[in-house]
Amino acid sequence: MLDYIKGSIAELNPAYVVLDNHGLGYMINISLSTYDALAKLPSMEVARLYVHEAIREDAHLLYGFADKHERELFLLLISVSGVGVNTARMILSSLPAVELEKNIASGNASVLKSVKGVGAKTAQRIIVDLKDKIKVAGDTLIEETGEASGVVFEEAMAALVMLGFTQQMSQKALKKLFKQEPNISVEDAIKKALKMM
Repeated sequence: MLDYIKGSIAELNPAYVVLDNHGLGYMINISLSTYDALAKLPSMEVARLYVHEAIREDAHLLYGFADKHERELFLLLISVSGVGVNTARMILSSLPAVELEKNIASGNASVLKSVKGVGAKTAQRIIVDLKDKIKVAGDTLIEETGEASGVVFEEAMAALVMLGFTQQMSQKALKKLFKQEPNISVEDAIKKALKMM
């Protein structure tokens, strides 16, 4: 499975980008927030997009994201019954990631319903299915302890989730740890968090 594609931008518009990677042009569907991030890059800058490959009977499609966080949200959205790749992309184009997370966490279905293609039932389903799976960005340690600690926190969290612990449980343990030791390393954070769970 593809994790990311790196290349120069051959073509860019709000719906998709073509990345030239050693003579191969990858057409990648993008959200408006990823478009904004790519449009701000200097003209000769090499772009890296984290991708999700959607394989259907009639097509192999690539969806690209400027950062892993947006891709994680996209994957969570398409895990909800009734939310397809295009609806998920529409949601991420209409709402910034932080705002989307806050609305899901607070159960605000009316904001989700305002997105084209999302009805009342789908909005409720998104909230019910994802409320416990997302973390609200304003609640992270990046604001409390600075960017370096935030990166360590995110890496440790990703590792714990891959080991099979829930995001909520991992976040709780790591928050406690980082309050005691703000400059802890990723490995130490993971080891100590495992002892706490």
